[in-house]
Amino acid sequence: MSDLLKNIDARTRLAGTNKLEILLFSLGVDNRTGRRETFGINVFKVREVMRTPPITAAPDMPSSVKGMVSLRGVLVPVVDLAEYVGMQPDSPRDIMIVTEYNGHTQGFLVEAVDTILRLDWAQMRVPPEMLTANLGGLVTAVTELADARLVMMLDVERVLAETAKQDDEYKFTAIEPLNRSDLTILYADDSSVARNQIERTLDVLGIKGIATINGRMAWEELQKIANFADSTGRKVKDMVQLVLTDVEMPEMDGYILTKNIKSDPRMIGIPVIMHSSLSSMSNMALGKSVGVDEYVPKFEPQRLAETLTRLLLRGESENAAEQQGAAS
Repeated sequence: MSDLLKNIDARTRLAGTNKLEILLFSLGVDNRTGRRETFGINVFKVREVMRTPPITAAPDMPSSVKGMVSLRGVLVPVVDLAEYVGMQPDSPRDIMIVTEYNGHTQGFLVEAVDTILRLDWAQMRVPPEMLTANLGGLVTAVTELADARLVMMLDVERVLAETAKQDDEYKFTAIEPLNRSDLTILYADDSSVARNQIERTLDVLGIKGIATINGRMAWEELQKIANFADSTGRKVKDMVQLVLTDVEMPEMDGYILTKNIKSDPRMIGIPVIMHSSLSSMSNMALGKSVGVDEYVPKFEPQRLAETLTRLLLRGESENAAEQQGAAS
C-alpha cells in the first residue's frame, strides 16, 4: 500500500492545472442499499495507508471515534467512516488511511483501498440533492468511472469538525468588527463547514459576503458582476472588493479561478485570498504562482479576519489615492 503514495511529492505539480488525484476506497456493503459504494479522498490530504495498529479506547468521544493510535510517538484519533456515515457493514475495516490537513492528523478506518485515479476537476460534479440528503450533506463532489462506478468525495473537513467536537466560539471573540456594510467579498468553498465559518467571520466583521460552492459558480458570478459593471460604467472592484477561495472544488478549483481573475483586465485591483486546509509550503507557493495575494489556513477565523481587514483597507487607500491622482 505504501507504493500507492511513494510519489506524492511529485503530485503537487498537478496544482494549477485543474487536475487532482484521488485515492479510491470502500467502506463495505451499505446495509441500507445493499451496495458497496466507492469513495475518494484527495491524495494531497493522505499521509500514508497502513494496516490498523492497536487502538486504545478513549472516554468522552463520539461513537464513530474508536479511540487513539500511536504513530511514531504521536497520538492520532481514529474515525470509523462507515459508522460515521450511518453504514453498518459486516466486513472488517482493518485498513487505516492516515490523513493530514489543516494542521491535524487523523486516521480513517476503511474496508479496502483501490487505486489512485487522476482526474480533471471538471469531471467532478456537484452532487445531486438526493445523494446529498441520503448522506447528510457529507458528499461534496461525485464523478462516474469508466466502469460505471460512482465515486463520492467526502467532506473530510466536516468529519473532522464533527468528530473533534471542539467549542470554537472563542475563536471569534477576539475579532475586531469593521462594521462596513459597503464592503463585499465573494467566497467559494464546497465544504458547508468552511462556508459557515466564513459566514460567521464576515458577520462579526460586519461586511457583506456572496457565497458560492465552487470555482465555476464563483467565476460565473464574477462574470455577471463584471457585465453589470460594464453596462453601468462602474468598476468591478467597486462592487466586489475581495475574493476568498478554497483550493479543492468540483468543476473548477481555486487555482484556475485565481488565474481567470488575474487575467481579466476588468478585475484589476481585486485581491484573492486562498483559504485552504492544504497549508503546506508547496501549496502556498503554487498559490502565489497563479497570482494569489495571501494564503490563510482554514478554521483560523481570527487570522482570516485580520487578513481580510488589512487587504480591504489597503484596497480602499489605493482607490482613494487613484481618485486623488485622477482629480489632480
